Amino acid sequence: MSKKGGKKGKATAETTTPDPMPSAGGKLGRKEYEAEMAVLQGELVALQEWVKRTGAKICIVFEGRDTAGKGGTIKRITERVSPRVFRVAALPAPTERERSQMYVQRYVTHFPAAGEVVIFDRSWYNRAGVEPDMVPQWEKAMVESGIILLKYWIEVRPDEQTRRLQSRIEDPRKIWKLSDMDLKSYGRWYDYSRARDAMFKASDSAWAPWFVADNDDKKRGRLNIIKHVLSQVPYEPLPKQDITLPKRQPARGYVEPNLALRHIPTPY
Repeated sequence: MSKKGGKKGKATAETTTPDPMPSAGGKLGRKEYEAEMAVLQGELVALQEWVKRTGAKICIVFEGRDTAGKGGTIKRITERVSPRVFRVAALPAPTERERSQMYVQRYVTHFPAAGEVVIFDRSWYNRAGVEPDMVPQWEKAMVESGIILLKYWIEVRPDEQTRRLQSRIEDPRKIWKLSDMDLKSYGRWYDYSRARDAMFKASDSAWAPWFVADNDDKKRGRLNIIKHVLSQVPYEPLPKQDITLPKRQPARGYVEPNLALRHIPTPY
């Protein structure tokens, strides 16, 4: 994002987002976390309404270590907003035809139109090492077209990654998250570190900088990322509306018919 946009967004967010938590660094309780998340999600709704009203286009890219918490962060961002405005793009492996195209081509069709926020759960950086010199130019064209582009790398320590992978192995609710790629990247920690460093060097630009988020503590990490997203967009607070429910119409003789409907069982 341009420096001009960044400064404007920061000034706006300081008046609309909550103050930093006083207990930063300590253990964050569930109640405190949910209270803070509720405030930030309310601000995401304000951002959504601003995007709809102004026709803004926002693209948020999430990359990072396996098990770093990209999916959980995206889930909390999109939890209370409209899927018609916030879209998540998590592309599968490319087809044979897509492999013959310029790599970024398959992502272009998912870029935001006016009034949309698109979140990429992994992106063209899956192959940034192949086309490192081209990526900044693609991103410059995106920004010059009016897209607010935010790029986040989510980091996790080796011991925390071990704990999370072990949890996936042992918990039947999480086993579906475990992939061959997870195991491969786990064994090649430093190869992936070198690839990450090369990616930063090639694609960290004035118009599309990388923002790194430490996510060993998922609760704090999610709050920090959402707060930072809000600080980068020059949205406006959502005005308080005085809304009164209208009166319901009278029954005028309506009686529910005795239909043989199939109600679901109620074991709970």
